[in-house]
Amino acid sequence: MNVGVRLLVAASGLAGLLGVAASAMAAHVTGGGSLAIAGTFLLIHAAALLGLAALVGQGLVSRRLGLLAGAILVAGLVLFCGDIALRVGAGVTMFRWAPPTGGFLMMAGWALVATASLRGRGASVG
Repeated sequence: MNVGVRLLVAASGLAGLLGVAASAMAAHVTGGGSLAIAGTFLLIHAAALLGLAALVGQGLVSRRLGLLAGAILVAGLVLFCGDIALRVGAGVTMFRWAPPTGGFLMMAGWALVATASLRGRGASVG
């Protein structure tokens, strides 16, 4: 398993861990609805990143585009979910446009997943 695939699997595990933690915290804090949304996003993307790592590892999607898609999905999660967690936990934000930027990055990451699947094994690089 190459380093890019390993990083996707590690990001998946971290997203899953944080998703469970955020969901649990949401059940115990006032105004935890936003935190519950972040937990849901993290848990869904944890499974998606794990699946993407498997697809890249098996050469079923373009390696270059698949790894790029994973990195963009992770960046989107950090901005979107990280900003929500900071707001709920500390009452501060990352920066004004962090949530919409994170959301846009996640949409772009999913578009790249679709593109990587259309490129398939024949377009794999590295």
